[in-house]
Amino acid sequence: MLDVPARPDSFASRRHFAVALYSVLLLAPLAAWAFGFDDVSERARELAAAAYKPPVIQLAPEMRELDYDAYRDIRFRADQALWRAEKLPFELNFFLTGRLYREPVRVNTIGPDGAVKRLEFDPAMFDFGRTQVDAAQRRTLDFAGFRAHYGLNAPNVKDEVIAFLGASYFRAIGQSQNYGISARGLAVDTAAAGGEEFPRFVEFWVERPKPGAASVTVYGLLDSVRVAGAYKFVVTPGKETVVQVNARLFVRDGASKASKFGLAPLSSMYQFGENQPSVGDDYRPEVHDSDGLSIETAAGEWIWRPLVNPKLLLVTSFDLTDPRGFGLMQRDRAPGHYEDPEALYERRPSVWIEPAGAWGAGRVELVQIPTPDETNDNIVAYWVPAQGPVPGKPFDIAYRMRWQGLKSPDAVPPGRGWVVQSRRGRGYVKQPDGDIQYVVDFDGPSLRALGPQAQLEAVVNVGPNGELRERNVFRNRVTGAWRMTVRVKRADPARPIELRAFLQAAVKQTSPRPLTETWSCIVPSDSEKS
Repeated sequence: MLDVPARPDSFASRRHFAVALYSVLLLAPLAAWAFGFDDVSERARELAAAAYKPPVIQLAPEMRELDYDAYRDIRFRADQALWRAEKLPFELNFFLTGRLYREPVRVNTIGPDGAVKRLEFDPAMFDFGRTQVDAAQRRTLDFAGFRAHYGLNAPNVKDEVIAFLGASYFRAIGQSQNYGISARGLAVDTAAAGGEEFPRFVEFWVERPKPGAASVTVYGLLDSVRVAGAYKFVVTPGKETVVQVNARLFVRDGASKASKFGLAPLSSMYQFGENQPSVGDDYRPEVHDSDGLSIETAAGEWIWRPLVNPKLLLVTSFDLTDPRGFGLMQRDRAPGHYEDPEALYERRPSVWIEPAGAWGAGRVELVQIPTPDETNDNIVAYWVPAQGPVPGKPFDIAYRMRWQGLKSPDAVPPGRGWVVQSRRGRGYVKQPDGDIQYVVDFDGPSLRALGPQAQLEAVVNVGPNGELRERNVFRNRVTGAWRMTVRVKRADPARPIELRAFLQAAVKQTSPRPLTETWSCIVPSDSEKS
């Protein structure tokens, strides 16, 4: 409310009053203005309208050549955390440039009044440990990214919740979870013959949280050779941490029309597991951050594709319209299946993507890359719209990311059975016949609720390059799950086949319905097989 003085009597005082009132009215909108998504969007639009400028890297050669242990030994000082002295619910810690993270990132805060303040880098924020960094090298350092801390598992302990570091990568965790799968702002030409382009976040703005806040808001400005973009992340930590994402992309003039833009991209790791045992001398039964791709279609069908570590690059996709969701999931939560109390793969999060609004036609693409060990993320999944971003027109997309743990109720299809393990191979065969067999177990409350007299059948599709030789379904009396065995023969060994199967009641019904999700598996050609 404006504080208007009493009515003036003289002309001079009336003139003075008019000028003062005009000034107040002129300044009032400015005082109410607060930096937000539209401001970042305008900066992205301006970037895309100009030629791309690669980042200027001033990092000392010694810092570029640090090995993993030396870089890891440099730690941010906890007492330097932003907002710690104010005892706010969120705190920010920072990463510094070095080793793989060579490009500087500008970090700003947005105050309660909407004012933007740039954070100045200071080497004194970091403890360099045993890593020798002299004064000259320290002058070349800068922020490489940041992480937000929150009382996730206990109110008096600030746990790391989300981290933004490297290109457009970020990753988050919920309660009792360990870091594993990562996300990105954008994937460009992943697995394309001409090579992949990695957009990066060049600047961030973080809203100062209010006392008692349960969420923190982060804005990011993305840039690359072909595209610039504005991002808004609203991070809500909890049993499953939820990240609401709004993005607006601007494609530069001259970008190839053949460019493939992967939206809501996820990156994970699969080395070996149940359906692909280790061929080396690793004592661990399974090593992976995710074990399958899950999709819910607009029609309500749930699809599960087990992950593999292929011999050659393997790119597959699912054509969809308005998907309800997709994600790379870590379903196997039994510690004994990993036998790794240090890596704790059973605590790695699943990430489920929920579109906000209708995404239209497109495809969920799955890229599986050969990897010799667990240090490489070799699994990528993302959405490719049929009508993607084009020069001269902003492209908006919004979605929710759910970083789910062991007990997340929505990590599996509601009201249906789901795949709990998928194994390839056969028992003893006196005369090998070249057939391929899969053993798939389905479980879940809806299947366990079936009476002892229940009879189920498998609906199996093997495609034109396969012949279905045998299928069986029975309840595993040891585990209580339902087991499906499928044996197929490939017509042309040089071509792959796709298997699809689900369980339904064996009793004749007018309108039979699936009792489980659809198991979808690619059998690679002989030249591609793992």
